[in-house]
Amino acid sequence: MASPGEEYLIARKKQIERKTRIVTIVSVIGFVGSTVFAVVPAIQQAIQNPQPVTTTTSLESSLQEQAKGYDLVLQREPNNQIALEKLSLARVQLKDFKGAIEPLEKLIKLHPDRQDYKVILEDIKKREKK
Repeated sequence: MASPGEEYLIARKKQIERKTRIVTIVSVIGFVGSTVFAVVPAIQQAIQNPQPVTTTTSLESSLQEQAKGYDLVLQREPNNQIALEKLSLARVQLKDFKGAIEPLEKLIKLHPDRQDYKVILEDIKKREKK
């Protein structure tokens, strides 16, 4: 049997644990409640007034930046196959057919066995004449 002092300490410990549990539960409820009260109006406002989607840069300026990047790569590595391919593709998308011909011709010189480069070059030359 425990002495009266030990019983008091055990009872006191249980009382402190109970109070700690209550404070924790109240804190969690308060946190969840404040989050709900902050999020719900924001969601309602987003539903009622959707913001239009805007692009900061146009597709054309993005393609021009890509072409510049590939040009820089080709200054360091003039025979970089991937940079030559991507540069010609970017120029075709920009409708710069004359600019696309040069990297394709270089690709054909580097890889004469690739028929796809020859076909694409012929197609671009046809487009340029139109």
